[in-house]
Amino acid sequence: MAISDSLDSSSIGGATTATTTMSDSDRNLSLRKRQRPAAIRDANDVAELDNSATAVEASTESANSIARSGKMIGNGDNHAAGLDIKFAYRPSVPAHRRIKESPLSSDAIFKQSHAGLFNLCIVVLVAVNSRLIIENLMKYGWLIKTGFWFSSKSLSDWPLLMCCLTLPLFPLSAFLVEKLAQRNCLSDPVVVLLHVIITTAAILYPVFVILRCNSAFLSGVTLMLFACIVWLKLVSYAHTNYDMRALANSADKGDASSSFVNVDCSYDVSFKSLVYFMVAPTLCYQTSYPRTASVRKGWVVRQFVKLIIFTGVMGFIIEQYINPIVRNSQHPLKGNLLYAIERVLKLSVPNLYVWLCMFYCFFHLWLNILAELLRFGDREFYKDWWNAKTVEEYWRMWNMPVHKWMVRHIYFPCLRHGIPKGAALLIAFTVSAIFHELCIAVPCHIFKFWAFIGIMFQVPLVLITNYLQNRFRNSMVGNMIFWCFFCIFGQPMCVLLYYHDLMNRGVKTK
Repeated sequence: MAISDSLDSSSIGGATTATTTMSDSDRNLSLRKRQRPAAIRDANDVAELDNSATAVEASTESANSIARSGKMIGNGDNHAAGLDIKFAYRPSVPAHRRIKESPLSSDAIFKQSHAGLFNLCIVVLVAVNSRLIIENLMKYGWLIKTGFWFSSKSLSDWPLLMCCLTLPLFPLSAFLVEKLAQRNCLSDPVVVLLHVIITTAAILYPVFVILRCNSAFLSGVTLMLFACIVWLKLVSYAHTNYDMRALANSADKGDASSSFVNVDCSYDVSFKSLVYFMVAPTLCYQTSYPRTASVRKGWVVRQFVKLIIFTGVMGFIIEQYINPIVRNSQHPLKGNLLYAIERVLKLSVPNLYVWLCMFYCFFHLWLNILAELLRFGDREFYKDWWNAKTVEEYWRMWNMPVHKWMVRHIYFPCLRHGIPKGAALLIAFTVSAIFHELCIAVPCHIFKFWAFIGIMFQVPLVLITNYLQNRFRNSMVGNMIFWCFFCIFGQPMCVLLYYHDLMNRGVKTK
C-alpha cells in the first residue's frame, strides 16, 4: 500500500503541483523521524498524567509547536497533528505507575480537600432549613412576640439596672486597696482579706438583688453574666498584683531567681490600666497589652450589622421553634421515656443553631468589635474547637479568655502548691460548674443543680475520650462522642429540665 502527499506549490511561489510517492518503508521512516521529539516529550509527560485526555492535549500542543517551528507546511500540518495525537498515548504505555488510595478510604480521607463536600453541605442545609421554615410558618403562623426582647416586666427591672450600674464600685475598692498596699500602709494578709471581701461581695450582691426581685429571666441572666465577669477580673487583678508585689520585693532584696529574668518586676498601681482592663475583652490582668495601630471604623460597622442580623436569627429560632417544642413537652425524667427522647432529639437541632449563633455573636463579633474599638491586639478568643478529638481539647479551645484565666489563676497555682494534675483539673471544673449554676439557677430562682451536674459530668467524659483517643490514634471517635453529647444529650436535656422546673415553680407560686 502506498501513501502519497500532495503539496500545492502554487501557494508558495506559483509553481506547478508536484506529487511525490513514497513506499511504505519510507513513509514509516519519515513518521518516526518526525515524531521522535514529540514522542520523547509525551513519554515524559505521561508519567505525571492520570488520564488519556490530558495526554492527548499535551500531544496536540507539541504538534502545534512543531508546526510553528516550520517543520510542517501547508495542509500537511493538520494531517501530521492528527497522526501525533493518534500515536502519542500508545496502548503499551503503562496506565498504573504508583500505589494510590481511594480519596474516601480511611488512610486518605483526612489528607484530601473537602471544600466541594463542604459547599454541598451548605447548599443542602440551606435548602432543608428553608423548607422547614416555610412549613413551620404555613402550619403555625408567626409565633414571635415582642415580649421576648422588650416587655413591661423587663423595663420595670430597675433594681437590677441599679445593681449593674453600681458594680464598678468593687473595682474601685480593689484599686484603693492596692494603692494602700503599694504605699506599705497595709500588710499582705490584710490586703488578701480585703480582696476576698470585695470579690465575695461583688458576686453575692447581684445574687441577693435577683432573688429578692421577681425579675425577667433575660434581665437576670444578663446581670449574672456581668457580675461573674467582674468577679473573674477582680480575682485576676488581685492575684496579679500580689504576684508582682512579691517579685518586686524579691528583686529589691536580690533574691529573684533565674526563672524571673524575663518577667517585668515593676510594681505600679495605675488607675488607667485598671479601667482599660475592666472594659477590655480579657479576664487576665496585666499592666500593658499588645495594641493595634488604629481603629477600622468601616469594619466595626459591618460587624455591628452582622451582630444585629444573627441576634435576630437567634430570636426567631427561639420563638418560632424552641418555645413551642418546650411547651408541648413533658418533664424528661417523668412520664413516657420514648416521648422524652423524641422531644430531646427534636429540640437538639434548633438548640444547636441557637448555641452556634450565640457563639458567633459573642466570641467572634462582639469581642472583636470591643477589641477593635479599644485597639486590643490579642484576639485569639477561641480556637478550632469544632475539630476537638477529646472533651478536654474542647474545653481548652472554645473559650480562650476563661481558659487562660483558669490556667493562670487556678490550675498552675494548684500545681505549684503540690496538688496533683488530676485534682487541679477537678478543682477547675468545679469552679466552672459553680458559675454555670449561678448564671442559670439564680435568674430562674431554682437550685436543682442541673447545670452543676452537667459540667461535672464532663470529667468522666474527659477520661473516656482521652482513653479512646489513645486507643484509636488518628481517629475522630472522640470528636463524634463530643458532638453527640454536646448536641443531643447535653444542652437540650438541661433546657427541658430547667423549663419544667420553672413552670412547676410558677404553678406553686400562684
